[in-house]
Amino acid sequence: MHHQEYSFVDLFAGIGGLRLAFEGAGGQCIFTSEWNRFAQATYHANFDCSGHALAGDITRIPADAVPPHDLLLAGFPCQPFSLAGVGTRNKLGQKHGFADATQGTLFFEIARMLGYHRPKAFLLENVKNLIHHDAGKTFATIRDVLEKQLGYHVQYRVLNANGLVPQNRNRVFIIGFRERTAFDLSALQIRYPATLPTVGDILLPARQVPALFTLSDGYFAWVRQQAARNRARGNGFTTRYLSPQDTMPALIASYGSDRAFFIKQRGKNPRRLTPRECARAMGFPDEFAIVVSKTQAYRQFGNSVVVPLVAQIAAAMRPHLSQVTAWPFALYNPRHDRDALSCPADAVPAAVLAGGGCRAETLPAV
Repeated sequence: MHHQEYSFVDLFAGIGGLRLAFEGAGGQCIFTSEWNRFAQATYHANFDCSGHALAGDITRIPADAVPPHDLLLAGFPCQPFSLAGVGTRNKLGQKHGFADATQGTLFFEIARMLGYHRPKAFLLENVKNLIHHDAGKTFATIRDVLEKQLGYHVQYRVLNANGLVPQNRNRVFIIGFRERTAFDLSALQIRYPATLPTVGDILLPARQVPALFTLSDGYFAWVRQQAARNRARGNGFTTRYLSPQDTMPALIASYGSDRAFFIKQRGKNPRRLTPRECARAMGFPDEFAIVVSKTQAYRQFGNSVVVPLVAQIAAAMRPHLSQVTAWPFALYNPRHDRDALSCPADAVPAAVLAGGGCRAETLPAV
């Protein structure tokens, strides 16, 4: 049992990657919110939630139903902002970013909790493309809310987990403290192992890999046909076949149906990674229980964080949390519904505004 120095809430918790990292850095989780029932099953299988309920849809949770806390963690949905997600939505004629009324506006639920509880600090995680989405307007709105409206001292940095795990995975981490501290995210030096990990480090022994992960002859032929067609069109996409000494591309939620990469096998067709290998690729320990189907497991690990990377960020934040004074919560009584926030009029879809979302008003020039 780790000494518990501070409390935190785990919003958009997924399968608990952020929690795993911060519990290892002296934190105690006192509230969890995750709406997906399959992710909830995995979360329950791996964490003790006897001290608090695992709440569902954050949009239905009043701010005063969440206990006061020192730190807010949230890996809010990335699909509306990711390159893959934006590309798919554009092809289907669907909205993305803040215009995605289902997932794109969930950032404002984080702001709602921050505005009511005023925790000492927060850590948010998302895809690298969040910074550049909509020519930077999306990220500018996020920073405006966090810095100007909520008064946090915010830093952000894109970090690649390659070197800690054998995949190229760039993610942006947004960290804010309610008071100025000496914490400097830009100066954080990630500690890497002496020998950098490769794909071979996460692979199970061949005898432990069920045959169902090997591509059938028909599917393998189709994959090669698609690759040849793409090369002829010059669109740049090609399937990669990885050897043990290689580094893999970023694991994505659709890996179960994606054809970005496969693992070479001697004397056989290539295969997909198993869910356990995906867990290892994200830095989860082997004792982490996988209790869902492989399709759901691929989605869960593809949406999660690289635990050892977040663990180093958590260790760096740890001493600075004690430097921030506890908020006199009993003396603070703002309106804690979404109207407590003022957001740029074009930041949230009209449907959300009409439904009681952020109040639409033009912010004064700063």
